[in-house]
Amino acid sequence: MNPAQPAKLEFWFECGSPYSYLSAMRIETLAARHGVTVAWKPFLLGPIFRSFGWDSSPFVLQKEKGAYAMRDLARECMKYGVPWQPPTTFPRRALLPMRVAMLGADEPWIDEYTRRMMQLNFAVDRDIDTPDAVTEVLAALNLPAAQIIEAAVSDANKQRLREQTETAQRRGVFGAPMFFAGDDMFWGNDRLEDALREAASATTKRWRDG
Repeated sequence: MNPAQPAKLEFWFECGSPYSYLSAMRIETLAARHGVTVAWKPFLLGPIFRSFGWDSSPFVLQKEKGAYAMRDLARECMKYGVPWQPPTTFPRRALLPMRVAMLGADEPWIDEYTRRMMQLNFAVDRDIDTPDAVTEVLAALNLPAAQIIEAAVSDANKQRLREQTETAQRRGVFGAPMFFAGDDMFWGNDRLEDALREAASATTKRWRDG
């Protein structure tokens, strides 16, 4: 064990997931307090849901659950000071934003890109699966939008996102957000703090045990 190796938490997210939005808006600030590095892991929820025999989000398939979730999200956003506007279309397709996220997962702009992309969806109530929306966000970050989008829609990057989604499925991911502290899995925005504490404490224990 390298004592200099930082604690790490994997953050598996989808830009169409409202609870991923809550976590994305908070995770880097909270992680810094715990001395934890965030590994951003974009994946697609659609194939996961289809593997369960679902053709849409459970918030759509279960009307009562969906109504509860929208009210819960409004409360949680108010609690955390996160802007919220109930989406008039749910779930929104987010394939292009996720392909860009896959391309930039290890880049320094991934966190701000994801937050801004999700804000368009859940705070501004805009369609995000368009070149115009993605270009707007990338340009606001002073990034070469056309070049990034071209690379994002390449066959190689599309395959990377498919493989990442398959990895999520193999590891037992069934929704978003999902967090991994080592092999320990935590599901849902309300488990973010627990996951960060586990990541920090597990790394400390490994260092002490040598």
